[in-house]
Amino acid sequence: MKFKKMSKKDKIEDVETNVEDPENETPQTEELSVEEQLQQDLDKEKDKFLRLFAEFENYKKRTTKERIDLFKTAGQDVIASLLPVLDDFDRALNEISKSEEKEHLKGVELIRNKFKNTLESKGLEEVAAAVGDVFDADLHEAITQIPAPSDDLKGKIVDVIEKGYKLGDKVIRFPKVVTGS
Repeated sequence: MKFKKMSKKDKIEDVETNVEDPENETPQTEELSVEEQLQQDLDKEKDKFLRLFAEFENYKKRTTKERIDLFKTAGQDVIASLLPVLDDFDRALNEISKSEEKEHLKGVELIRNKFKNTLESKGLEEVAAAVGDVFDADLHEAITQIPAPSDDLKGKIVDVIEKGYKLGDKVIRFPKVVTGS
């Protein structure tokens, strides 16, 4: 076997080609870690954005629903405060119908009907409660309980003291009733 004598220059070149330069490798790993870090940062920002977007969409839906509910019951306080006036009209009609004053009856009846129609146009509805109906605690407010005048009125409404009303789907005043026991 023959050995070739290498010059000093060749030896240095050979060592340089065979030995990996640690400085060359470090920037590649740093670049990879920087890329990975940037990718992780990008993923975090995307996640934050998606969460913020979803939260904003939920906020829009919630405020839209609240606004619709507000419009439905915007005049609830005003209408609820006018219900005693409607009750007074009913009492007045009751009393005037007992007298001979037919012109007064017609006048009060016209005013009451106009007043009631105006309230109904704003969404007011009467809650049905009549003598003989089954008492429902979800729909009626029991003022008192008396012995039933007949067996068929046990657990049922004996008298309606005050009419109930609802505005849209919400009951703003429950009918006040007397029940039989």
